[in-house]
Amino acid sequence: MGRFWEIDFTRGIALVMMLASNFVTDLQFFTNYTKFSEFWFWFARITAFIFIFLVGISLNIGYNKAKQEGKANFTKYLKRGLFIFALGLLITVITYFIIPQAYIRFGVLHLIGISIILAYPFLRLKRGVSLWLGLAFIVLGLLLPQPNFSSVDYFPPLPWFGVVLLGLYFGKLWYAQGERKFNLRHEISKKNPICFLGRNTLWIYLIHQPIFIGILYLLGVKLF
Repeated sequence: MGRFWEIDFTRGIALVMMLASNFVTDLQFFTNYTKFSEFWFWFARITAFIFIFLVGISLNIGYNKAKQEGKANFTKYLKRGLFIFALGLLITVITYFIIPQAYIRFGVLHLIGISIILAYPFLRLKRGVSLWLGLAFIVLGLLLPQPNFSSVDYFPPLPWFGVVLLGLYFGKLWYAQGERKFNLRHEISKKNPICFLGRNTLWIYLIHQPIFIGILYLLGVKLF
C-alpha cells in the first residue's frame, strides 16, 4: 500500500496556507498589522480545518497499512502521539520565554499528539461513530465559553478533535481497507513540489517560525 498523491498534495496546499497565515500572524503580533483582519481570521480557521481533517484521513490510511503488516497496536499510536505532543511541549517552553504574554499553551502539535492517541479506539469502530461524535464534539466546542487568555496558537480538543473524527469518517468512506474508493481523472506526480511539502509538513512546521522571525529581523522589525 503506497501513499496517495492527492492526500500529500492537499496537505501541501494546507501547509502553504498555514505558512501564509502564520506569517501574517507574526506581522500582526510584531508590527500591529491590522489590514484584512477578518479575512485572515477565517483564512486561518479554514486552513486549520483542512490540516486537521487530513490528520483523521491519514490516521485511517495508516491504520489499514499497519493492520496489514500486523502492527496496528495501541503502543505504536501511543509512542507516536507522545512524540508529537512532546514537540508541542518544546514549542510551549520556547514561546514562553520569547513571547510570555501569548505563548503557545495547546497548539496544533499538542492537538495532533493527543488526537493520535485518542483516535485509536475510533479506528476500530464503525465509521458512523466517528461522524456523530465528531459533529457532537465540534458543536460542544463551539458552545463552550472562549478562554480569557491570549495565545498565538490555540487548538483545544473541543472542537478540534471533532474535526479529526470527521476525517476518520471520510477516511473510512473514501479509503476503506486502505484503497481509494473513487476515481481521479488526473494524476499528479509524487515528485511534485507541493506533494513534497505534504510529505514533510512536521519538519517544515518546526523550522518555519525561526525563518520568519529571521526575515522580520533582517527587514528591521523590532521583535522583542
